[in-house]
Amino acid sequence: MSLVQKIKEIEDEMARTQKNKATSYHLGLLKAKLAKFKRELIMGPSKAGGPVGEGFDVMKSGDARVGLIGFPSVGKSTLLSKLTGTFSEVASYEFTTLTCIPGVVNYKGARIQLLDLPGIIEGAKDGKGRGRQVIAVGRTCNLILIVLDASKPLVHKRIIESELEGFGIRLNKEKPNIAFRRKDKGGINFTHTIAPTHLDSETVKAILGEYKIFNADVCLRCDATADDLIDIIEGNRVYIPALYVLNKIDAISIEELDLLDRIPHYVPISAHQEWNYDELLDKIWKYLDLIRIYTKPRGQIPDYNAPVVIRGGGSSSVESFCNRIHKSLAKQMKYSLVWGSSVKHQPQRVGKDHVLNDEDVVQVVKK
Repeated sequence: MSLVQKIKEIEDEMARTQKNKATSYHLGLLKAKLAKFKRELIMGPSKAGGPVGEGFDVMKSGDARVGLIGFPSVGKSTLLSKLTGTFSEVASYEFTTLTCIPGVVNYKGARIQLLDLPGIIEGAKDGKGRGRQVIAVGRTCNLILIVLDASKPLVHKRIIESELEGFGIRLNKEKPNIAFRRKDKGGINFTHTIAPTHLDSETVKAILGEYKIFNADVCLRCDATADDLIDIIEGNRVYIPALYVLNKIDAISIEELDLLDRIPHYVPISAHQEWNYDELLDKIWKYLDLIRIYTKPRGQIPDYNAPVVIRGGGSSSVESFCNRIHKSLAKQMKYSLVWGSSVKHQPQRVGKDHVLNDEDVVQVVKK
């Protein structure tokens, strides 16, 4: 029996099984088996057969990487051409794009790499079409734009989410707060900081047993499900923000557009008519969580023309800013002077752990 058939068998059994407390143990086992078979399918056969992913090996460049994923002929190539000026063959027939086409869009001083990937089909995660290479490139992106045809968005949305999920990509999700540590002896030690509603000690032991893990510490710091625990054990999941780009809105009515407005994380556009590109670029910037930092040489005015672009949030420290310029700069730094919204005084002397905000000005003072 092939792996695809085994996966189909387990999925059918899960669909037949009623979901309640009595069946949670059985479902947990099935989910663990399913995850193992899917991993084997993703890893694929040995690489002795030559360059399977030819044309997909694109060097990462710019400040962030954004992948365009969608079904054939939804307007990905038109969108790339209009935003970046890069030529990607456009036609009314399906599968016009057969390899990965890169382009760069300059926005707010940041260079954002856009990848036009070939259209994926249902069953891509099982190796159909060039789906495996397409989704593998998607794993390397900082943001995924799922391009949908506005006339049939929800059907395509569900299929693409299922394909990406099957390849270990979790869209718009945070990594589950589960502490998992293997050990040499002592059995399974299961603890939790909040009362779990989906997992109990027996289910956790059953899932770990399926992976031949009989000695481990598991601590739930969130109300995790069996799927969350399996993701942590597998350890190869990626958590990527995603935007649903509803293209061809010029072909639908205002009433239909109002209905589509209920979809979370979505942007309506018309690639051909160039409608609503401003909102799309603004949302890309927001979801990438990028911030601009301006440099100020000693005794000179700040350089507002070439900002240093770094990831926002807790990772936007002065040390990250220094490493973005040069790896040795953080070691040579004595302190930094910062002007902007992240400090109380203008300027303020800070250390390398200080977290910067968008459009701060930094002057690095060396030892």
